[in-house]
Amino acid sequence: MQDIADKLKISKNSVSQALTGKPGVSEETRLLVQKTAEELGYAYPSGRKNGNNGQTGTIALLASVRAFSFKSFFGEIYLSIEKELKSRGMNLLILSVDNEEKETLKLPDVIEDRSVDGILILSHLTTDYINKVLDTGIPTVMIDHHDPLNQADAILTNNRFGGYEMVKHLIDLGHREIGFIGNIDYSPSYQERWEGYQLALRRHGIEPANQWMYLQADEDEVKIHAFLSNLDQKPTAWFCVNDGLGFITMTTLQRLGYTVPDNVSVGCFDNGQLSRIANPKITTMDIDLSLFGKKAVEQLFWRMDNKEEPFQETLLPARLVKRESAAEVSDDRM
Repeated sequence: MQDIADKLKISKNSVSQALTGKPGVSEETRLLVQKTAEELGYAYPSGRKNGNNGQTGTIALLASVRAFSFKSFFGEIYLSIEKELKSRGMNLLILSVDNEEKETLKLPDVIEDRSVDGILILSHLTTDYINKVLDTGIPTVMIDHHDPLNQADAILTNNRFGGYEMVKHLIDLGHREIGFIGNIDYSPSYQERWEGYQLALRRHGIEPANQWMYLQADEDEVKIHAFLSNLDQKPTAWFCVNDGLGFITMTTLQRLGYTVPDNVSVGCFDNGQLSRIANPKITTMDIDLSLFGKKAVEQLFWRMDNKEEPFQETLLPARLVKRESAAEVSDDRM
């Protein structure tokens, strides 16, 4: 395809549009591309020619290398997606995107030449990269990520309400001084959990305290230790935006001499492995990961049949899991 584009001095995208019958090029260009393809011995993938209604029978699962590294979280979503696609007679193609590819907006070849029927984007890449994917016109559904600048269907956790429920639980235990730890710029999900935190406090007549909100927190023990140790007065409870930060926050507080939950309570989000192996185990919000995959595949197949319908976002609930890290507030604070 690149050879044809170079020979005719047009874009590779225009070549793809001409050969697949998609709109975007003139009939004159289309005929010229087809003629040049024949001259160069070009053969379009057989799946496109001979499949059902021009389909390849393949769905791509696209994610960053970093997202795929979180095996305990995204692995279950992947298995659910694979199971759903198999039941529909479809194949799953895994595509990872590294940092260089994100920066240069380089799409995988099978997406560039439209050799898949649909795309599932797992977690966030960059807004520009996702828009480059969407520009191909291939039906796409985003999983666990959305952005106002990405016009696509999305399957999401109800992060705002989940954050609200966790903080309300801490308030119900008598806590009035509750801190927040998370990087709200990293993901819209984290931003929404912070909004849920603020909503719960204000609904209960508690004004959020800026000094107890670490809004650019990385999962870095040194940085979390520096933040916590530099506070003149600490809250009686912390809400952490994910299990990683919940684990680091709790262990850091323990190293600083605090007993959880006697001196301070900790709650987090995701119900991943770290919240389950911590000592004590951490109160968290559970996400039904297998339901993520099931709903994503259902939405993608609906989108493939309804390409002109308005985009939809599906919110899946999070469930409070009460464990030993959160208890009623006591006078035994340090």
